[in-house]
Amino acid sequence: MSTTQDHIPILDLQEGVVLLKDGGAVVILKTSAVNFGLLSGEEQMAIIGSFAQMLNSLSFPIQIVIRSTRLDITAYLKLLDKALKVQLNPLLAQLMIHYRQFVESLIKDNEVLDKSFYVVVPLSRMELGLAPKKEERLKKAQTILLPRRDQMIRQLSRVGLKADHLLNQEVIKLFYDIYNPPENPTSLNEISTTSASLPEIVPQEANFKKPIIQQAPLPPIQTAPPPSSIIQPPSSNSSYVSRPIRSHPFVVEELGP
Repeated sequence: MSTTQDHIPILDLQEGVVLLKDGGAVVILKTSAVNFGLLSGEEQMAIIGSFAQMLNSLSFPIQIVIRSTRLDITAYLKLLDKALKVQLNPLLAQLMIHYRQFVESLIKDNEVLDKSFYVVVPLSRMELGLAPKKEERLKKAQTILLPRRDQMIRQLSRVGLKADHLLNQEVIKLFYDIYNPPENPTSLNEISTTSASLPEIVPQEANFKKPIIQQAPLPPIQTAPPPSSIIQPPSSNSSYVSRPIRSHPFVVEELGP
C-alpha cells in the first residue's frame, strides 16, 4: 500500500539543504520583488541589463518559481474589529467601519493574489556522485551548493533584489502549503458586509466641563453735552430781526428786511 510520502520527491531536509530521492539536492532562496511598471525607461533598461549579466555569469542552472496564493485578510479584519471595539471617538469609529467595509469588498469583488518569488539552485545526482551514506551526500551537497547560493545572493543584490536562504522550518512550511492547499479557498467571498456584523459603537460622553464665560462690565456711556449754538442771537441794538433757528444743521439765521 503506497503512502503520500511515496509520491513526494523529497528524501530529507537538513541545514537548509533538500536531499531528493533521485540522488540530487537543492537549496531554495526567497527573493524580494521590484515593481517594474512604476520605473522609468532608463531604470527598466538598467534592471534588464543587470539581469542579463547575472544570467550570463552563471555556470550552473537555476529555477525561478513564482507562487501565487489568494490573499487572506481574515487576521487583518479581526485586528480591525479589535481596534474598533476600543475606539471611543465616534467619528474615528465611523471612519474605521467604512475602511473595513472597503477592504472587505475589495477582496470579495477582485481576485487579489499574493505572489512569492523563489530561486532554486539545483544539484544533479551526476554532480553529487554516488555517495553511499546520506551524511556524506549532505556534506558534499553543502560543499557545492553553498558557494552557488552566495553567488546568487550577490548577483541578485546587483539587480536590486534581496535573497534569503530558507532554512529547515521555512522549507517545511513552504512544502506543507504547496501540498496542503486551503480546503475552502473561496471562504473570503462568503464574508458578510452587513452592518449587523460590525461591532456596535456606543459613544461615551466626554468628561469635560463647559467653560464659563464672564462678561466684563461695559464702561458707562458718556453723553456729550449739547453743542452750543454757533449763531448767537443779535443784541437789542441790532437792526436784524431775530428769527427762530431751525433744527437742520445747515440752516443759518435769515436776514431781516
